[in-house]
Amino acid sequence: MESTRPHTQRTNLLLLFARFREVGIIAFILLLLVVVGFAAPSFLSLGNLRAILMDISILAIVALFQAMTIITRGIDLSVSSMIGLVAMMVAFTIRAYPFTPPVMLIFLGLALGLFLGSINGMVIALGRVPPIIATLGTLSIYRGLIFFYSNGTWINAFELPTSFKQLAKTAPFGLPNLVIFALIVGLIAYFFLNYTQAGRNIYALGTNPDAAQISGIRTNRVTFMVYALSGLACGLAGTLWASRFEAAQTNTALGFELQTVAACVVGGVSLLGGVGTVPGVLLGALLLGMIQNALTLVNISPFWQLAVQGLLILLAVVADASIQQRLKQTTRRGGI
Repeated sequence: MESTRPHTQRTNLLLLFARFREVGIIAFILLLLVVVGFAAPSFLSLGNLRAILMDISILAIVALFQAMTIITRGIDLSVSSMIGLVAMMVAFTIRAYPFTPPVMLIFLGLALGLFLGSINGMVIALGRVPPIIATLGTLSIYRGLIFFYSNGTWINAFELPTSFKQLAKTAPFGLPNLVIFALIVGLIAYFFLNYTQAGRNIYALGTNPDAAQISGIRTNRVTFMVYALSGLACGLAGTLWASRFEAAQTNTALGFELQTVAACVVGGVSLLGGVGTVPGVLLGALLLGMIQNALTLVNISPFWQLAVQGLLILLAVVADASIQQRLKQTTRRGGI
């Protein structure tokens, strides 16, 4: 009887860590604040913390819906190209019609993103194409459409009206609009995943696709939905990107898909599906933003930033695989 007590305690600790992985991320963030703050005091300044929030806001918006595709055992590699294409089309629109209200441009970006994401959803849900293959294809197609639509030209800051450029930067409550947008999207995503039937279906599909289908869940509809929502988020992100950086380029958001996946995985979203939380993704995005900012402040080469990002992904995936394996073992032994 005594020999089973340590095993039970280890099992309980493992379950606690698996359920509250955000605690580990928070601890790492606090450690980073102390270490980097000691080496570079400006890291802890309000201005720098505000800059970090600005840097991660678009990442957080897209990563929240990237997480939904990963929870269903999929992935959306086309997010960077969707952001770039929407940013370009919105920028061309506002240049041609400079008096267009910024709110209308947001709706335009959302509509464009929803259309692009729906194409991904149809190819994957109806065409039965694996998500990684389908979105890898549309990543190239959408990036090519950016060049086709713009004829290789860029939209620069002087071509955009002030009202549009201030869309992401105005701070009515002390926080820039860009950060407020991210917080609102985070609240919507949290409510959607935790308090709606559609959100529960996403987790059910990722946990066991066969059981989800047997239980009456329309798996194709759920699959289509998560990629359409990913496109919707990219539509908003593309509009805000053009506003924040005051430009639309052919290489806008190039490689951004890696950052969204990194934020999800570091935040505890399992690549095996069925696991992930909104707070975890937000903390993952914050951690990535803080690391990138810290490396810049201590004059470390930008190349190392990519290396650190890749290392974090590997560590998170290995940790997740180890946790899942241990949980399966304890289940077989009757430990749970």
